[in-house]
Amino acid sequence: MRNIYMRQVRLNNGVWMPVVGLGTYSSENDSETTQQAVRMALQMGYRHFDTAKIYGSEPALGNALRSAISDRMIQREDVFVTSKLWSSDHHDPVSALEETLQKLGLEYVDLYLVHWPVKLKPGVLNPVPGEEDFDILDLESTWLGMEKCLAMGLCRCIGVSNFSSRKVQQILDFATVPPAVNQVEMHPMWRQRKLREVCRKHNIHVSAYSPLGAPGNCWGSTAVVDHPILKSVALKHKATPAQVALAWGMSKGSSVIVKSFNQRRMKENIGALHLALDDSDTLKIQKMEEWKIMRGDFFTNETTSPYRTIQDLWDDEI
Repeated sequence: MRNIYMRQVRLNNGVWMPVVGLGTYSSENDSETTQQAVRMALQMGYRHFDTAKIYGSEPALGNALRSAISDRMIQREDVFVTSKLWSSDHHDPVSALEETLQKLGLEYVDLYLVHWPVKLKPGVLNPVPGEEDFDILDLESTWLGMEKCLAMGLCRCIGVSNFSSRKVQQILDFATVPPAVNQVEMHPMWRQRKLREVCRKHNIHVSAYSPLGAPGNCWGSTAVVDHPILKSVALKHKATPAQVALAWGMSKGSSVIVKSFNQRRMKENIGALHLALDDSDTLKIQKMEEWKIMRGDFFTNETTSPYRTIQDLWDDEI
């Protein structure tokens, strides 16, 4: 699939993915707001939409897309839909994806990701699990289930999210189908150099979530877009710091998943497609201090989690 609206990247299985996606996680917005935002995004040229079971936005996204298809604004093959396997569904990825498709009202998703390298007991939907909620992690059986989803035609690509370099290698050691994508936090203050090199070596596309530092989320920060270096580069290009951050991510070969339902910011974000940074800009950005914002401490404990410490979760890449 290629279309005139959006620059795309070709994944390792030949599928094309738009390099700018709209994230739909939002605790403060209701279903109607999400649907309106998706329709507005389609009108602006967005063609990649990112959701997950734990976001609660699958029904709203599906309603908006099916409405746009019914109105002949788009065809199904014009859009790329990503969803994710929540940690309490590792025991049965096929059933989890079938549930997701039912909520979306679609026959398939384009990309299905293992949301975290963490297994929780069936039915646990708390994003911050308690010690009693953890189950024994078996990535090999989880990935076998993901490959089954692919073989059944429930998705066009499979991948992972929040996987360190070491965990990517673990998947590759037993995978019949390698991950097409690793979606991770990545922005000018968390540049993921080692992970990008490992994924490039194995032809796994790195997709950046929180590419602006997630300033609108309760756990996010404005540190990225408020950074003096990004502001100076933005001034030079008559752009905004957000556009500079997004252009930087795309210049590294990554796609970017932006989250805003604000019309002005949505236009601003997609406008980053037209911004080209030069070598001096990149050198300035490389001097920025590094800080991982979404650490995932809630997935660590000393008793039931497979990760006793945050260093265990990220394999010392933090």
